[in-house]
Amino acid sequence: MLDLPQILIVDPQPQTGTELAQNLRRAGFSIDLASDGLEALDRFNSLKYSMVILDDKAPGSGSLDMLDAVKKISPETPVAVMTANGTVHKAVAAMQAGACDYILKPFSAEVLEKTVKRALAFSAGKGAARPGIEGNSFNSDGKEIITCNAELLAILKQAKSIAPSKATVLIQGESGTGKELLAAYIHRYGLHPKEPYVALNCAALPETLAESELFGHEKGSFTGAVGRKIGKFELAKNGTVVLDEISEMPLPLQAKLLRVLQEKEIDRIGGTRPIPIDARVIAISNVNLKKAVADGKFREDLYYRIHVIPLTLPPLRQRRDDIVLLAKHFLEKYSRLNRKKIAGLSDAAVKVLLSHPWNGNVRELENTIERAVLISNGGQILAQDLLMEASADGTGPVAEPALKVGITVRDMEKNLIFRTLEEVNDNRTQAAELLGISIRTLRNKLREYREESAAGGGQRA
Repeated sequence: MLDLPQILIVDPQPQTGTELAQNLRRAGFSIDLASDGLEALDRFNSLKYSMVILDDKAPGSGSLDMLDAVKKISPETPVAVMTANGTVHKAVAAMQAGACDYILKPFSAEVLEKTVKRALAFSAGKGAARPGIEGNSFNSDGKEIITCNAELLAILKQAKSIAPSKATVLIQGESGTGKELLAAYIHRYGLHPKEPYVALNCAALPETLAESELFGHEKGSFTGAVGRKIGKFELAKNGTVVLDEISEMPLPLQAKLLRVLQEKEIDRIGGTRPIPIDARVIAISNVNLKKAVADGKFREDLYYRIHVIPLTLPPLRQRRDDIVLLAKHFLEKYSRLNRKKIAGLSDAAVKVLLSHPWNGNVRELENTIERAVLISNGGQILAQDLLMEASADGTGPVAEPALKVGITVRDMEKNLIFRTLEEVNDNRTQAAELLGISIRTLRNKLREYREESAAGGGQRA
């Protein structure tokens, strides 16, 4: 049996809890659900959980009481608090009580996954040295930089050579290219790989909380500051502070960050003396910071301060030799997670993958392969399992079919059947083979669609 991280979700709404559980199971976690604080504590006392995700409206115990109880039982277990009615006061109180994160509803599956992985990585001591695979792969908490591309290998070589310095690094690149993985790679080969690796998404925090998160605050320094809070720079000690989406940092905070980088010291909110810091700073941006400077959205002096060692990751469309390599890696990963036996990629599927523009980069490729594994009926991944349409000239795919919130699995199935029939000029035997179903099943489906169409109008069958 797979040894997956065990997470406890406490949510009074069964539908919401189930959706969260499904999202995290797809991301490779084992999930238990509890509807209230008392049930959650009972479960927590009997099982060892890697993390707890707690809704602040869970009955049976107030969210802060529940948080406090978990921390008394297991201080090292990260607890994230989620809320539909967030305020600065609530966020500060939750963080003061020991929450690792404070998530505002509604949030996407991607935000949830990143929150969990960040919390687990920090809890496990992400800076700990690990045996890695040299050459074309770097592993960090189950994530890998996998490449055979000469340009990316050269970037990894450069990153490894500058890692032992304390110089500030700026990593730029499109979304989904692996910027956070490169930051972790630099930390691993840095001067203090066993020191904390502390990441903060500058776009995810309200402006009123950002300064406190970065630099900390003293008790009573503002309404809701019921105790001293240690900021990210102090928490990192001699390790690494990663400032993700730094372009979204408010201009007043940019000025304070500039001073921190220049003076190597921070001032807690309400503090009376500066505190020296020795953490290495890695800034990440998916927008062109030079253009942001020209547009007046980013300080020019801060740009040059963090631009000491610039590294730019190439998009996947510029490293096409990695597409099949990555696809096979993700195929193995999601086949294992979903306990499905899949032989590999068909030649047609490989052709589709190689001709796609991949505007979403490696993240889009990973999502595509995960979906294909779930759709596939076994054997090889076929071209239609990728849910990509051929372009008008037949040279490759253009865009994925629209997947809108509210569309049913039945409607997706119907669309896929009709699209397949169109591709094979209504040859039902060939369509059934491509869809991985019997000709009898296909006929039954088409008969159902005809009956629906006759009853209320709709697509042809």
